Amino acid sequence: MKTIASIAQELEGYDPQALSASTVSSFLSRLVEPVTQHESVGIFQALGRVLSHDVISPISVPPHDNSAMDGYAFDGAQLSSQASLNLRVVGTALAGAAWPGRAGPGECVKIMTGAVLPQGLDTVVPQEFVTRDPLPRAGDGDCIAIPAGLLQAGDNRRRLGEDLMQGQPALQQGDLLTPAALGLLASLGIEQIPVLRRLRVAYFSTGDEILSLGQSPRAGAVFDSNRYTVFGLLTRLGCEVIDLGVVRDEPALLEAAFLRAAGQADAIITSGGVSVGEADYTKAMMKKLGDVAFWKIAMRPGRPMAVGRIGPSVLFGLPGNPVAVMVTFLAFVRPALLQMMGSTAKAPPLLRARSLEPLRKKPGRTEYQRGIVSTAASGALQVKTTGNQGSGVLSSMVQANGLIVLNHTQRDVAVGDPVDVMMFDGVI
Repeated sequence: MKTIASIAQELEGYDPQALSASTVSSFLSRLVEPVTQHESVGIFQALGRVLSHDVISPISVPPHDNSAMDGYAFDGAQLSSQASLNLRVVGTALAGAAWPGRAGPGECVKIMTGAVLPQGLDTVVPQEFVTRDPLPRAGDGDCIAIPAGLLQAGDNRRRLGEDLMQGQPALQQGDLLTPAALGLLASLGIEQIPVLRRLRVAYFSTGDEILSLGQSPRAGAVFDSNRYTVFGLLTRLGCEVIDLGVVRDEPALLEAAFLRAAGQADAIITSGGVSVGEADYTKAMMKKLGDVAFWKIAMRPGRPMAVGRIGPSVLFGLPGNPVAVMVTFLAFVRPALLQMMGSTAKAPPLLRARSLEPLRKKPGRTEYQRGIVSTAASGALQVKTTGNQGSGVLSSMVQANGLIVLNHTQRDVAVGDPVDVMMFDGVI
């Protein structure tokens, strides 16, 4: 397990008083380690979990050649680009049961979507592309005509194992189980899924000025919003959340909260008490109990942050302002927690949108501005800010559907300039 000092030595230009956002991400990727304990859960309990082992397909999908649509199946070798093809309908193949007969030259089988292709037949013509006429003699069935040049041999056939072949990996260790992944597992007949255990994260707010819900308002005090925001972020991420409430600025209470958190959680998240020069006990207690670094990050909002370990738990000490808590969580804590969960999922790519307004930006820090992303008449993405970007304006995070990410070296943005945006969908 690496110490704060040893990780710092690995990073070129590491300066805790002026860290770039990219250096913070690199540091955290070295600090955290994934959980290893695993369990088996039913498919209805697997959404959002992380696979602990590769899932090998026990069957081929599809398990046989089948029709991709409703139409008529025939031997594609009979097709000609010069003349139409006339075929006699000799049977009907329905989904869920193989047609028992056999079609020869000049014959076809009416077939439904998903039905097994009869032996010797490899091509399907959609029913809307043919003309069908009864044969002259009663009882001889119908005949279809396929226009010349309409098809090639093999068209509209789903091949055996086209999706997955038996014995191949269907999903891999570290995959985050999405609704699509659950459908894939179900298509293989798999009911029990091997997953890593849930990550346990303890969280509490600090400060004498913080009110819990249900307490009476008093001068100088504010209701705690961070605790509920972080609860939502952690729950949506799939963590097991341990809520330790609000802890006042008293050494004995803080020490007890940290020790309790470290005794039962993989990670600890706090809000408040990490600002430079702040006159409280939180920073002192972090130093006393663990291997902790205090950073000034070159970013806005969310400059102060503490990271390290207390006992076996990784510590994330976030700022106290509500927007700063969410921004630092999205930018740094969430990726670190995903790594601790054992997930190999990559962060969604930043999108590019044109700014609808001028944005002031000084180089030398990364700025995250709350934005409203929409689609222009041309189909391109465009973005505007929510207005006031103060780190205490919590309503702006409700109005926004993403963050405008102005990178470390970027300068002022003019109307129409492209900017990066981090979308909130499914995250916040």
